[in-house]
Amino acid sequence: MVKRPSSFSFENQPNLRGGEGIIDIINFFDSSDFNGMGRLYGISIIHPGCSIGLHTHTGEQEAYYILEGEAMYNDNGNDVILYPGDLSICRDGEFHAIRNDGASDLRYIALISYTR
Repeated sequence: MVKRPSSFSFENQPNLRGGEGIIDIINFFDSSDFNGMGRLYGISIIHPGCSIGLHTHTGEQEAYYILEGEAMYNDNGNDVILYPGDLSICRDGEFHAIRNDGASDLRYIALISYTR
């Protein structure tokens, strides 16, 4: 299977998980592509001053791979700056948040896979 960018879906999510501003999401997969094993695989774009609020993952885990920009990442209550090439994983039962305090867009690949 080959998917071209023209087949990707785009979303604008305001105040995602209680965060600030609008998050743009480019979805590589639709629900049928996951075969029941996950719900998100794509690129998230957080504009300067915007964020995804603190939330817990239950029955799933989420990984971020930073492509561009710098992220202030809350990793279970610990703030860490993520740079391009860094990978974070929020496992089942853990919590996280991410925000863009920089002057340019933050872009990362996000993958949410089910653990149960």
